[in-house]
Amino acid sequence: MRTMVPAFILAWVLVLAPTARATEIQSVRSPGGITAWLVQESSIPLLSFSFSFTGGAVLDEPSRKGTGNMVSGLLDEGAGPHDSLAFQTRLEELAVRMSFSANRDSFSGSMRTLTANRDAAFELLRLALNEPHFEREAVERIRRQIITGLIEDREDPGAIAGRLWFKTAFPDHPYGPSSKGNIESVKAITADDLRAFLAKALARDRLTIGVVGDISEAELGPLLDKTFGALPASTAFAPVAEVELKGAGVLKVVEKAIPQSRVIFGGPGLKRDDPDWYAAYVLNYVLGGGGFSSRLYAEVREKRGLAYSVYSYLYPLDHAAIYMGGVGTKNQSVVEVLEVIKELIARTREHGLTVAELANAKTYLNGSFPLRLTSSGRIARLLRVIQQENLGIDYLDRRAGLINAVTLADTARVAKRLLQPEKLLIVVVGKPADLVSSE
Repeated sequence: MRTMVPAFILAWVLVLAPTARATEIQSVRSPGGITAWLVQESSIPLLSFSFSFTGGAVLDEPSRKGTGNMVSGLLDEGAGPHDSLAFQTRLEELAVRMSFSANRDSFSGSMRTLTANRDAAFELLRLALNEPHFEREAVERIRRQIITGLIEDREDPGAIAGRLWFKTAFPDHPYGPSSKGNIESVKAITADDLRAFLAKALARDRLTIGVVGDISEAELGPLLDKTFGALPASTAFAPVAEVELKGAGVLKVVEKAIPQSRVIFGGPGLKRDDPDWYAAYVLNYVLGGGGFSSRLYAEVREKRGLAYSVYSYLYPLDHAAIYMGGVGTKNQSVVEVLEVIKELIARTREHGLTVAELANAKTYLNGSFPLRLTSSGRIARLLRVIQQENLGIDYLDRRAGLINAVTLADTARVAKRLLQPEKLLIVVVGKPADLVSSE
């Protein structure tokens, strides 16, 4: 299957297509049945490769939180015939960039290589995924790095607020703990735990792939089979339950002797496949997602000078949906800032947007979209995400129309559904004046 990527995206943003022509997204199916979306562009001899397996930190064992995160730091630390130093040296010799990451819902990786080194680069990726060593020295080194970061997070107000917010919102669910784990759980992870995570996480039926660059459909298919073909077709693990947020209307204050408080607030949001997604997307841009032009910024920063930045965003997960925001402000201003934020959210819920705000939001969201895609790597990731979210191979053609179709009535309806200031779960880290936890 093929569809056309609009020329303004591929020609202008990727800087891979020197002429203003549309470029095809090809749905490539390998001889072994592995699917990838490909944007072929041969004018520059580079290849960007992005892939992801559904199921990330939610697959960690409860007593071994952070396992997926540790795996992501170790896959390029020795594999196949190469020890850690040899593997890293080989990557450097070939000028290959390879990285892995684990978030709550997925385990992902990316690779960038010169066309001339393509086969060797894919061989290194195959080894990393299929034959990692988890050598003791590498495991302990990466463990120390992770623990150092966790120790630093213990003092970081934003990290403290985030951990407590998710722990309160999802107290009995895999989303509650940080995907990094904690010091105790990371200390407990063994090489066998790392291998067990890989055995659960890497399965072909949960794999999505995006590719951009100098490679043909005929060339890509065999490389997909060679790289991923030895992985199991599927793996068994306990299903992750759908979950609703807890803590509605709760305020938690963590006292910390710092001059400014860090605030995180949030409540139920919308899943990415919700029919109201685009109306909520436009609504949130006006309320808190539009940076300098948002209502929250104008009221909290420009009019009152209470904070340097304030924002909100939609955060759809596979098994939950969140509407979140944050602000940092002086301790003596926290109460006022929260009152202003809640009042503005309530006013938006009651009165909706103006005609001008709706038009400006559509213009910005459509016009700025290409600016977010400044490299072939980002385009490859976008191709992968579009697949994961089941948006359709023609999504780039339809996106502007979906946003333009949003009406004032749509945003008013979604405002009633989404914006519930009295139900916000709020976490404050600092020494806020005249503010204590509600429970």
